[in-house]
Amino acid sequence: MPLIDMPDFSTDLLAEFAARRTERVNTPVIQPAEPFLDMAGEDLRRRIFLTESETGANLCLRPEFTIPVCLRHIETATGTPKRYSYLGEVFRQRREGSHEFYQAGIEDLGDKDIASSDARAIGDATGILKALLPGRKLALTLGDQAVFEAVVKALGLPFGWQRRLIHAFGDMAHLEALLERLARPQPVTGLDPEIAELIASDNEEDLVARIDRTMQETGYSTNASRSPTEIARRLKEKLELAETRLDGTALLLLREFLTLQLPLAEAPAALAGFADAAGLKLGDAVSRFDARLAALANAGADLSAMTYRAAFGRPLDYYTGLVFEVTEVGSSAVLAGGGRFDRLLTLLGAREHIPAVGFSLWLDRIEAARALR
Repeated sequence: MPLIDMPDFSTDLLAEFAARRTERVNTPVIQPAEPFLDMAGEDLRRRIFLTESETGANLCLRPEFTIPVCLRHIETATGTPKRYSYLGEVFRQRREGSHEFYQAGIEDLGDKDIASSDARAIGDATGILKALLPGRKLALTLGDQAVFEAVVKALGLPFGWQRRLIHAFGDMAHLEALLERLARPQPVTGLDPEIAELIASDNEEDLVARIDRTMQETGYSTNASRSPTEIARRLKEKLELAETRLDGTALLLLREFLTLQLPLAEAPAALAGFADAAGLKLGDAVSRFDARLAALANAGADLSAMTYRAAFGRPLDYYTGLVFEVTEVGSSAVLAGGGRFDRLLTLLGAREHIPAVGFSLWLDRIEAARALR
């Protein structure tokens, strides 16, 4: 039995979902924890409620709906394209202090027309909010994980640094700290001199043997940790990353990119100008960005209410392209947020690639906004 009341506009919301030809689904409140711990990102991982089953399996209270809806889709072997909607309670610690609240949303799975499905997700989110908050002026902030990844890769950084920067996308404080480390590398200290020498000599076989011997001598079981080979490779990567310095020009370019913030209609020209001036080839990521903008324009979207911010991301690791949030003009409260997560279903066990995009609605914030009219 719910511990909090369903929002009074839930009937209107379900009618909006039905009008968009979605299939409403529900998922169990108790979920396997591993998918959230592995794929949802640190911001969510530290705020979920964990427990164990009788057999010792890690479980959690449902902290969001995207992963459970995708798991259900895979388990039921349902074909695509498929549009799901949901409305129910989620459980996680929030900065506002609450830990249980209602979320609703749409997950659009399997549509291979990436541009039109991105535009549809934005249109559905803003359209539903306009129906629930008639007469209110909305603002949308849009970012693109794929464009950021293209910029980072074009700068030629080692793969480990690319992974770190991409993982930090959307967390500007973390990203800035990483850029400072790239500008001023700090040497790794505390390594055993023999191991440091073996790493420097690039003799992996002897390095693995040395680590294995140390683990055997100290009783450190490889069954409960990484293997000697894994440890050796991670040590080599750690040293390589610590010694990497991003030259001044590349660092300035990355920081210049992250400062881009302008009306969405002007973003394609700004991205093209940045890439040309920097001598970077951003390829398909920019082509997909342009196609999305064209699809939004063709759908009659109000581009004047949309802003592109290059540094904007959302705190979930599974996003791969479009990311967006909707607020009411004059308020910082996020009413809806979502994006594209094309890799998630494969990582969760789908046998074939399933492109996906979706969004969530924060019903308690919508309810508070309705109370102010």
